[in-house]
Amino acid sequence: MTDILIRKDGRAGLITLNRPQALNALTWDMCLAIETALDDWSRDPQVALILIDGAGERAFCAGGDIADMYASGQRGDFSYGQRFWRDEYRLNRKIHDYPKPIVTFLHGFTMGGGVGIGCHASHRIVCEGSKIAMPECSIGLVPDVGGSLLLARAPGYLGTYLGLTGDRMDAGDAIHAGFADHYIPAQYWEALKSILTTTGNVAAIKAGPAPDSRLKDWQGVIDAAFCAPDLAMIRAQLATGGALADHALPLLDYNAPLAMAVAARIIAAVRQDPQIKTALDHEFRYTFRCAAQGDFIEGIRAAIIDRDRSPRWQPYSDDDITAMTAPLGKDALIWEDAT
Repeated sequence: MTDILIRKDGRAGLITLNRPQALNALTWDMCLAIETALDDWSRDPQVALILIDGAGERAFCAGGDIADMYASGQRGDFSYGQRFWRDEYRLNRKIHDYPKPIVTFLHGFTMGGGVGIGCHASHRIVCEGSKIAMPECSIGLVPDVGGSLLLARAPGYLGTYLGLTGDRMDAGDAIHAGFADHYIPAQYWEALKSILTTTGNVAAIKAGPAPDSRLKDWQGVIDAAFCAPDLAMIRAQLATGGALADHALPLLDYNAPLAMAVAARIIAAVRQDPQIKTALDHEFRYTFRCAAQGDFIEGIRAAIIDRDRSPRWQPYSDDDITAMTAPLGKDALIWEDAT
């Protein structure tokens, strides 16, 4: 069984992530295959739009396949992850800037690398079972794949909250936060895909009203706490208690402190220049260095290797934040090389 199904039908280019047993986790080869298809279809007059979905019932895409990054990091080979992220980020930018409509069907889990594939599209559809998150800080990473742009554009300081806690959004939350556009119950999806494939016209997307959003209800208290300039002050604001604090503090307590501190700084920087290149450039400064720093490798160990969910994070200082966010010079992303 191939990991990705790429074909044309009618007026559409169709991409199905096809690793349901792995929650359609994204591999390096899948990234390259998607990029090749998008490049070809951008020049194909028969293709009016792109549809991207995921096989199985549980996930659109639950993230990147990080097991190989752990293995290479254990060997001291940090170049593997660096090369993977260069290619993945180039794909994320292409999806964001694509000249034709891209419609994504975000059922079940859409997390991490899945957000990079699904949530930069022009038309993002969610249903009653959608669960969207940027949980990277829980494995010692920062919200990446251009996710810091989505977080920076979220209402108020909701993006800082989502980036630091990794909290999961349902359909109503995702639409409120700007990670999705349209709510359509899953029972209507196949009929919609057929119409889109036949007509090539995104005007066929007829969405219902967005469900209520817990995060919208919490917006005021989120803004009051997560507008604070650093992690310590955010915690101090949450110390007053309440439903938000009860929900957020255990998430903050679990996640990697350095990753959260850097994530807050990245999101703040992208708010000042909310462009996809800016977001990816800032994210790559951290991801380029994260395997050597160590928390990322430890986070993978705790989450998917030993599965003890007891990561031992390293202490950090302001100097560490500065080191992980400094410009990369000759190692920075070079967008001019991308097609």
